[in-house]
Amino acid sequence: MVIFERDIAIDMGTSSTQVFVAGSGVALREPTVVAVDKNSGRMLKIGEEAKKTLGRTPANVVAIHPISNGVISDYDMSAMMLRELVSRVTSFSLFKPRLLMCVPSSITGVEERAIIDAAIEAGARKVYLVENAVATAVGAGVDINKADGHMVIDIGGGTTDVAVVSMGGVVECESIKTAGYSFDEAIIRYIKKKHNLLIGERTAEELKISIGGIELKGGVDSIEEVKGRDLMTGLPKTVEVTASELVDVLREPAGLILESVHAVLERTPPELIGDLADNGIIMSGGGSMIFGMDTLVENSTGISTMLVDDPIACTVHGAGKMLGRLDYMQDGMMNFLRNREMKS
Repeated sequence: MVIFERDIAIDMGTSSTQVFVAGSGVALREPTVVAVDKNSGRMLKIGEEAKKTLGRTPANVVAIHPISNGVISDYDMSAMMLRELVSRVTSFSLFKPRLLMCVPSSITGVEERAIIDAAIEAGARKVYLVENAVATAVGAGVDINKADGHMVIDIGGGTTDVAVVSMGGVVECESIKTAGYSFDEAIIRYIKKKHNLLIGERTAEELKISIGGIELKGGVDSIEEVKGRDLMTGLPKTVEVTASELVDVLREPAGLILESVHAVLERTPPELIGDLADNGIIMSGGGSMIFGMDTLVENSTGISTMLVDDPIACTVHGAGKMLGRLDYMQDGMMNFLRNREMKS
């Protein structure tokens, strides 16, 4: 029997959840989707299996996203999913594991409490919180304890976090609800308006990945066939969509992210602006993988912009590196933004 369970870091985002186990690395990566029986309230499937049921479930089964805009929107389902994931990477032990949870910089006290309670219900002995931006910077290899400014742009599924990190914390930040899903929704709206065709979230995401971009890939205007339901006849229909069409579509939500980046830069202390010019901007998250997104940020700000090696797992890798420092961290409530406001 194991006496102490190994510490665990979890990045539970709107689109995917990743679990890092101390000494093992990333042990799980699953979509943040839960399939539930509406009649009994019983959880039927989670993760990839549940995602496959989106739009394909019978009347009594619903596939839901328990995390919305980076925070818990369905407490019971979030707790059940966390419990299932934790149980997959732990064995029977005398002491429960400690959990380090990644959270948005703009999280409120109520949202913090919900995450902590859900983690404890999932089987945690103690719960620690770390801001996404800090974990991302650590994952990118930044020594966050130095008095040296770094800007992090984390484009997730439901939220985009823009933050300036220095001396182990966030100096300035902004969190907006324009992120990966916003690009998908923009594609759905465009196909509906231009081609009178209704497509689902999965189709929009696949289209974004295959030919979508802020600029044309290699200067080639690729063509993709898209299948959906004709809004006039209600029958299946196939249309052709070009990459050049999607460039204009995706630039709209990308522009909102740029506005947030400029807003944070304007509020950043002058001493740190010079650091950002030297160190550049770090981009992570699934949304940052849209072709040309890093170039757009660099051209708009004039600051060298780097896309991390593994944009999707960078945050959880950073949190995993921080597991060795849990003994020096405060557990429980840590509303960073509110604390800064109280000090000012």
